[in-house]
Amino acid sequence: MKALQKSGDAWLSQSGQVVTLCENFQYGACNWLCHSPQARYCAACQYNRTIPNLQSPENLQAFKKLAQGARRLFYAVHRWGLPAPTKIENPSEGIAFDFLEDQIDESGNLRKVMTGHDAGLITLAASEASDLERLKRQEALNEKYRTVLGHFRHEIGHYYWDRLIGVDRRRLDAFRVIFGDERVDYAESLKRNYTDGPPQNWADLYVSSYASSHPWEDFAESWAHYLHMVDTLETASALGVVSVGTEENTHPYFDPYLEKQFDKVWSAWPVLAVKLNEINRAMGMPDIYPFVVNEVIKSKIEFVHNLIKEPNRDGPSNP
Repeated sequence: MKALQKSGDAWLSQSGQVVTLCENFQYGACNWLCHSPQARYCAACQYNRTIPNLQSPENLQAFKKLAQGARRLFYAVHRWGLPAPTKIENPSEGIAFDFLEDQIDESGNLRKVMTGHDAGLITLAASEASDLERLKRQEALNEKYRTVLGHFRHEIGHYYWDRLIGVDRRRLDAFRVIFGDERVDYAESLKRNYTDGPPQNWADLYVSSYASSHPWEDFAESWAHYLHMVDTLETASALGVVSVGTEENTHPYFDPYLEKQFDKVWSAWPVLAVKLNEINRAMGMPDIYPFVVNEVIKSKIEFVHNLIKEPNRDGPSNP
């Protein structure tokens, strides 16, 4: 965090340096700074290709929530140094966001936006920023967890599957051992999931029922859960809620973003998750982390950890 003060039309840091605010600051939607005086948008907002009409108060509130989720997502992406070009920098492999409103078609029917990913273009329904609308969809789909941030983390997982796994034969073979063969028909798999539901034993093999629909979705869900774990652990550690180590050698601050050993992250997570769930129950609120993670699911999340931590992971090692 930086304390700023206004000097004429400029903003100054405590050291007197002129800094540039993200253009979305004017809407109360972003408090990040830009990397250069020439940049209009910060390291998160630069990915926005389409945003709702901000003249609408409802859209403005939705955009604020969407922008907040994007900042948390890119905090993790940039801390790990993951490849993240914009579509302007790299049209074929870059990332862009479309935050779209539901539309009324010519027949007067409501056409809802579908959240999804396509070659780096991530589409999110602006209506997902509404707590009421999101809860309706969560109940309709019988989901345990549904948040704007969860959508960001899940959809970016599809992007990194394409960028890091699909182009690398060695990683692809390792992926298929753990998650299954992604060459099974994707559209048919999703259709079967929505019509027939997940297999009865899905909880033994997948972190969520939706993860059972296809190996790509299994990976994206595992990716999202790893980001849930790491970001929550870092926040809890910074606040003094969690520490890692033995009684004789406890480290007061634990940064899971820098931790190379997955077991350290893994051992700290269930302790924190149980505490957070109990705190929420004490307030009559739903569990923060309503999931049970066994050894099978652990191996999938560990795959994500190893992928992120792998040296020279940005390019294919054996295409």
